[in-house]
Amino acid sequence: MAVKSLDDLVADGAVAGRYVLVRSDLNVPLDGATITDDGRVRAALPTIRRLAEADARVVVTAHLGRPKGAPDDTYSLRPVAARLGELLGGDVPLAGDVVGREARDVTASLADGQVAMLENVRFDPRETSKDADERGALARELAAVVGSGAAFVSDGFGVVHRKQASVYDVARELPAYAGGLVLSELEVLRTLTGDPQRPYAVVLGGSKVSDKLAVIEALLPKVDRLLVGGGMCFTFLAAQGQGVGGSLLETDMVDTCKRLLADAGDKLVLPVDVVAADAFSADATTRTVAAGEIEDGWMGLDIGPESVRLFADAVGSAKTVFWNGPMGVFEMAPFEGGTRGVARAIADGDAFSVVGGGDSAAAVRQLELPEDGFSHISTGGGASLEYLEGKELPGVAVLSE
Repeated sequence: MAVKSLDDLVADGAVAGRYVLVRSDLNVPLDGATITDDGRVRAALPTIRRLAEADARVVVTAHLGRPKGAPDDTYSLRPVAARLGELLGGDVPLAGDVVGREARDVTASLADGQVAMLENVRFDPRETSKDADERGALARELAAVVGSGAAFVSDGFGVVHRKQASVYDVARELPAYAGGLVLSELEVLRTLTGDPQRPYAVVLGGSKVSDKLAVIEALLPKVDRLLVGGGMCFTFLAAQGQGVGGSLLETDMVDTCKRLLADAGDKLVLPVDVVAADAFSADATTRTVAAGEIEDGWMGLDIGPESVRLFADAVGSAKTVFWNGPMGVFEMAPFEGGTRGVARAIADGDAFSVVGGGDSAAAVRQLELPEDGFSHISTGGGASLEYLEGKELPGVAVLSE
């Protein structure tokens, strides 16, 4: 599927003096007005900087959190605009609205090579509407903000699996191009789904089997090892007839897990021990027990040291590794060991290694693991998983129309 790229847009100086609307993924975690992980801002930087250095007039649109289709100061992009300005070394003005008078005024004030940002696009309920006409109306207003002769660059990989106005519909209103981040993410995912070097190991964590069922079913025939940790492992353990105490359990998925275990044979690897706690708290009493020996009233909140060694051996001998989802509640110090140990083993290995975005990428940074130890850290957990499931990504497909 051929798409026009950023290279095509900036070729021969054709972008100088031209307005370019860039859809970035700047959905960063905040503590009040403080960004706690600026990874997505830094990932968006190369495309924005390249356009600015080519003397484009760059207007960034993005979302933050899940506001209810109306302005909400909690989800303002002000901290993001400030951080982007710091990284670019200049002011990035933020319009106080999405497509209103402030958006038009801020955009009109841009000189060649300058960057501005529109307020959270999800403040407009049409952004996420299921009604194509409503989304189309917002897309036309976004296009009107940058005016005739403008271009659109899709660079928010974390949202390309969504058919939303600023991702999908606007690409039908303006000449559309794929940004460098989107292209690099797709190249990595094609490597994983094409003919990856073997052994190929996948590490999946997170809380629910139901969230990962489609990707498990898609990957099982293709991988040599599928290692399952996180809260989702307890439904698999229950399917083996093991006691899981008060651990997270999806009872309606037990039969599905039985089928997956039968189909997978020795490909699917589960923890052999867990760190159990008497409460979901960083101050809880903890003990390490065999995976099937969690007492009633206790819950497993991390994989144990034997499981870390088991998983580390598997990823250490692999030539390709994909990791999506933490091994435990890594945000609490007593339950970070599993995620840290497995991530460290991946980073220390010589495999082509991909961190599948979301909580996994956040864990790498929160646990201060070396980012350069991984071949690629994705910015789009959900988009990556849907691609691996074989689903079409609307925000990518529209670029080739």
